[in-house]
Amino acid sequence: MAKVYKGITARITDWIHEQPMFFVATAPLSDGGMVNVSVKGMRGTFRVLDDHTFAYADLTGSGAETVAHLRENGRICVMFVSFDERPDIVRLHGTGRVVLVGEPGFDEALAPFGEAAERRRLGVRAVVTVDVSRVSDSCGYAVPTMELLGERDLLDSWTDRKDDASMRAYREAKNTHSLDGLPAIPARAAAGD
Repeated sequence: MAKVYKGITARITDWIHEQPMFFVATAPLSDGGMVNVSVKGMRGTFRVLDDHTFAYADLTGSGAETVAHLRENGRICVMFVSFDERPDIVRLHGTGRVVLVGEPGFDEALAPFGEAAERRRLGVRAVVTVDVSRVSDSCGYAVPTMELLGERDLLDSWTDRKDDASMRAYREAKNTHSLDGLPAIPARAAAGD
């Protein structure tokens, strides 16, 4: 049953790093704003840095809700779910910050991801780092067991067809504001300036 931990334990860290995907939840401050849940994947793009800090490489996508919400208020919850024999759900609540590509500190923030991020460097638009205030797990008794067939290579192949200029243009067109109109990735950062 549910348990709250003082931090991210070694057991939880090992388990997290085995998971092929995770879910990110954020929300704007506005009562009328849209809550957002994003699914993230690609092995090697999530790292537990210590017992109260994690980071993930934020890959270019068609929206930028998480970035916009974090820039506005920092609130975030990341959830991992086991779909194999071990029924488990882990939630990491905290306060996140974003370092965009081209900003001071980006290379240092990306360094813990090693080869996984370096291979996808053109597609990484930011690194999200979270200071964790609550770590909990709960049973995943109602979660079905499923078999992982493999990772999709669609995002990597899409990125491989881009160059710096076309990636900047895509980010400028799709990532400068959230659905609610909050600023996300400024045009200058989308352009890598």
